[in-house]
Amino acid sequence: MTVNEQPRQEPGAGEGPVAGPEELDARVGPPKLGGERETLRAFLDYHRATLAMKCAGLTDEELRRQSMPPSTLSLLGLVRHMAEVERAWFRRAFEDQDVPLVWSDEIDFQAAYDASDATRAEAFAAWETEVETSRRIERAADSLDVAGFQPRWGEKVSLRMVMIHVLLEYGRHNGHADFLREGVDGTVGA
Repeated sequence: MTVNEQPRQEPGAGEGPVAGPEELDARVGPPKLGGERETLRAFLDYHRATLAMKCAGLTDEELRRQSMPPSTLSLLGLVRHMAEVERAWFRRAFEDQDVPLVWSDEIDFQAAYDASDATRAEAFAAWETEVETSRRIERAADSLDVAGFQPRWGEKVSLRMVMIHVLLEYGRHNGHADFLREGVDGTVGA
């Protein structure tokens, strides 16, 4: 069972309290002495697992809960946004520059944040599909120097740059996820 599939246990039901992210932490940390590619790959997977962990055990309604006005940011919106990020930086740059974004034909990254009618099932299915595509593209590349074309910028980009850019996106948005999760049920921590 993946972190995303952990069932929510209601207080008073079963044998204990609600299982929060810290109890479901199945993340694998990056190597302490790994090479560049291995380290980048491991940090990306660690941050991907962190986002999933931040959403673990929550209902669709809780995942859609917005932060504080005027922000409409939610955990489910972040998952949807990161599906777009994965697609834009791996699939569009290295395979199909014309593939539309998941939630916008107009290349509107803000559209993904609107999770008002979204469900865990559809958001995570899209995100997991894009993550697997990104992993496949990265593993098939001969080196981090392989160049793709970022249509949004109209420039060539190396796989190294893409991996670092996406890693920074996860780091930034996982910080948002920390606050969003705390706002939903008080859970704090990695």
